[in-house]
Amino acid sequence: MITASRRELMLGAAALAALPGAAQAAGFDTARFDRAIVIDGLTGLDDPEGTETSTRLSPRAVAQYRASGVTALAITVSDVGNQRANWDTTIANIGSFGRIIAANPDVLTLARSAADISAAKAAGRIAIVYGTQDTSMIGTDLDRLAILNGLGVRIIQLTYNLRNLSGDGSLEPGNAGLSKLGRATIERIEAEKQLLDLSHGGAHTIAEAIAAAKRPPMISHTGCRSLHDNPRNVWDSELKACADKGGVVGIYWMPFLVPNSRAMAADLVRHMTHAVNVCGEDHVAIGTDGGLSATVIDAAARAAQAKFFNDRSARGIAAPGEGADIFNIVADLDSPLRYRRLADALAAAGWPAARIDKVLGANLLRLYGEVWGA
Repeated sequence: MITASRRELMLGAAALAALPGAAQAAGFDTARFDRAIVIDGLTGLDDPEGTETSTRLSPRAVAQYRASGVTALAITVSDVGNQRANWDTTIANIGSFGRIIAANPDVLTLARSAADISAAKAAGRIAIVYGTQDTSMIGTDLDRLAILNGLGVRIIQLTYNLRNLSGDGSLEPGNAGLSKLGRATIERIEAEKQLLDLSHGGAHTIAEAIAAAKRPPMISHTGCRSLHDNPRNVWDSELKACADKGGVVGIYWMPFLVPNSRAMAADLVRHMTHAVNVCGEDHVAIGTDGGLSATVIDAAARAAQAKFFNDRSARGIAAPGEGADIFNIVADLDSPLRYRRLADALAAAGWPAARIDKVLGANLLRLYGEVWGA
C-alpha cells in the first residue's frame, strides 16, 4: 500500500481526543504499551486528508500516528504485479517518500538500521523502512539490489503472486519453486545485508528459499494455512522452517484469515496464537498490509474497492478471498488505535505481557538488527 499525500503538521490534545475509539478499554497496560517498540512489518504511509501532490502530513494524520503508538512502518516502494518496467516506478516512489520524510522531520525518519528505529522511539518519531514486493524489476541485473540498498531499501520480497524469473508466486498453479536465478538473487540480497522477504511466494518457493538462505529471512505478511487453506497463507512446515532459521513471520489483517473473507479480531488472535505455537514467541510479528486510518465504507469507497479488485483480477494477481465488496480490514480493529486494540485483545486471550511486547515489535527489531546490523 502506498499513499503519497500529506499536508500541514501539528499534534494537539483536542485532535487526539477526537480520534474514533480514543477511550481505552481495559486490557494491556497502557504505560507498558507506550514504552513498547511497535513495528508494522508491512503497511502504508497514510494521510486521510492529504492530496496526491502534498508532502506535509495533515494534523489529523499526525494525531493518528501519535495516538497509535507505532514506532516503525515498513512500506512498499515498488508497485506489485511482476512488471519489469517497475524499476523506474520504484526509483520515483523512493524519491516521493524521501520528500515526504524530509517535509516532516519532527514526525518521520528513514531507518537504515535497527539503531535508527530505537533512536526514532527515543525521539518520538516514526521510522520508515523501505521494502519491495517483488524482484521483477531486478530480473537478471543483480547490481540493482546494490542501488536499492544505497537508496535505503532494506527489505526485498522475492516474488509476488505470479511467476517471475526468481520463482513462482503463491497463485502459480505449477508451484515450481525457486529458479537458479532466484538462488543467485538470494545470495546477493544477503550479501547486501538486505532482509529476504518470502511473502506472496508459492509453497515450494518459500520452502526452497528458506533452505537456501544463510541469514534469517522473514515472511512479513501472511496467515496460517492450516487454519484456512488459502494460497496467500503459509503451511506450518514453512512457518517453522522460517523460525528455525532465526526468522520472523508477520500475521496480516486481511480477508485471507477466514473462509468468508470478513476477518475479526478473534480470527487474527487465533492465527497469531497458532503461529506462536508453531514458531515460538520469538518469531511472530504483525504485518497488517493496510493503512492506519479507519475505513469509511460509503458509496465512493465501494466504487473504489470494486475498481481496485477488477484491476487486480484483470491482471491475474487477485487471490482467492478478494472481492469487489471485500475490504482489506479486520473490522473490529479498524481504527488508528489498532495496535493498542490488538494488545488488549491478546491480553484478553491470556497472552503474557512479555510475549505481547515481542510480537508488537521486539521480534522484528531483533531480526532487523541481525540482518542489517545494529
